[in-house]
Amino acid sequence: MNLVSKSGNVLRNSFVLMLLLAGIAVGTAVAQHKPSAPAAPKPSAPKAKAPAARPSTGHPSTATHSSTNGARPGTAGTHTTPGAARAGTAGRTGTGTAGRNGNAGGAGRTGTPAATNRTSGSRTGGTSGVARTGSRPAPGRQVSLKGGGTASIRPNGQIRSINRNGMHIEHGLNGSRRIESTRNGAHIVTTGRGSGYVQRAYVTRGGRSYVSRTTIINHRAYTGVYRSYSFHGHSYYGYHPAFYYGHAYYGWAYNPWAAPVYYGWGWGGAPWYGFYGAYFAPYPVYPSAAFWLTDYLISANLQAAYAAQAAAGAAASGAAANGAAANGAAADQSQDSANNNAPADNSGSVALSPEVKAAIAEEVKAQLAAEQAAAAQPASSGGQPPATQASATPAADEVPPALDPARRTFVVASDLAVVGDGQECQLTAGDVITRITDTPDDDNKVTVSVSAGKKADCAAGKQVAVSVDDLQEMQNHFQEQLDSGMKDLASKQGTGGLPKAPDTSTVASDVPPPPPDTGAEKTLQDQQAAADQTEAQVVKEAFSQGS
Repeated sequence: MNLVSKSGNVLRNSFVLMLLLAGIAVGTAVAQHKPSAPAAPKPSAPKAKAPAARPSTGHPSTATHSSTNGARPGTAGTHTTPGAARAGTAGRTGTGTAGRNGNAGGAGRTGTPAATNRTSGSRTGGTSGVARTGSRPAPGRQVSLKGGGTASIRPNGQIRSINRNGMHIEHGLNGSRRIESTRNGAHIVTTGRGSGYVQRAYVTRGGRSYVSRTTIINHRAYTGVYRSYSFHGHSYYGYHPAFYYGHAYYGWAYNPWAAPVYYGWGWGGAPWYGFYGAYFAPYPVYPSAAFWLTDYLISANLQAAYAAQAAAGAAASGAAANGAAANGAAADQSQDSANNNAPADNSGSVALSPEVKAAIAEEVKAQLAAEQAAAAQPASSGGQPPATQASATPAADEVPPALDPARRTFVVASDLAVVGDGQECQLTAGDVITRITDTPDDDNKVTVSVSAGKKADCAAGKQVAVSVDDLQEMQNHFQEQLDSGMKDLASKQGTGGLPKAPDTSTVASDVPPPPPDTGAEKTLQDQQAAADQTEAQVVKEAFSQGS
């Protein structure tokens, strides 16, 4: 019994020992063949912000538009970072293809360009005033000049504006230049070589002051009368018709015709029409004269835009070729404008939508109704329609037509650099904007939304700041072109498919236009020469101070 027990214990202990040895062997084998476990993940580091775009050499970059007053850099669907490569970007030229207009901008409250304010119808030297809440001023820097005055420099080194010795010079993003000054009681505005106007005090009627303008276009003189408005301490000048048509002709132009008509404009071979073919197409038929006049107005502005663009490019090329720039930086500026402002393919334009054209047509109809009402008023009322008549002595504050709550749509009449949300972009003749605020800010600007812009102009939907002076000039030009269109329509009625109109005779308004200022063209030429000299001096001085 004891022997059996001892034998059993030995066997049991041997079995346990074998099991232990087998387990150790299996564990060793598994350890040798088990894949390595991944390293424990490290704690995530805080997410870093993307680095800012690197500025081009010698020119500070900016985060984010001004026209000749205000701008319009930024092409539709394109966002350009300033300070990028030189070719075709905003970083160097500020003009050209995608980078031609500077930065594409987002919507939102608008800032104000670091240019100058207009007072009493003319620009006055000084920096910009207070921008609207949440906005930023135009990018760039302000330079105080040793000889007095200031210069505003864009981030790419281009001069935006100069104020010196009572003269204001402003450069558009597309190479255009506008010069303003007041000399010997005359307000002088030069918009290009051989073009601009000279404005002088004229007459007083019913307690209202009127000024005369002699406008020079291609060496031809045109005269006009403008009524003065005083609003919140600023003076504005609104177009005053030299004549009115009869009640029946206005009604014929306003109301639908018996049947829509087709009219051939004959633009097929015109360079401007081919260039803007993707942006503008005339109506296929015209149900009334208002739509015919709409196409007349748009086409006239596009022809002006094409001519201005070509002239700006030619002027910049001439300046570079003749060595007019004062130093290398200025030469680059002139040459860049010359290279990027010649008319080029415009196929990327956003077409004028039916809705935008309809809004312009409504403005045409509203103006026809206003002129019809004004024509019916006695001369003592100053030819003002009932809605705008004032007392014999005008009130201290009269809202200018540009701020009329019933008028919202404006067709841009000339180059205008504007700013929105700290970004600069360009508006040119034929673009369409909609005013969305009624009260001017401290810089005498209101906010507008771009309804339609051409390929290199401010993108549709962008909100920018535009001075009330510039809006008023757009309204003036609109009325002038409408009168011209009505005159053209009167000469063509009954021909080319147009229906016959009633009596198209005219009656002179209460304030007849003055004779042309025979010295106007010489005055503009002298201002051009003075601006060239001032700019050469300022460029040398401004760039000697460094970027």
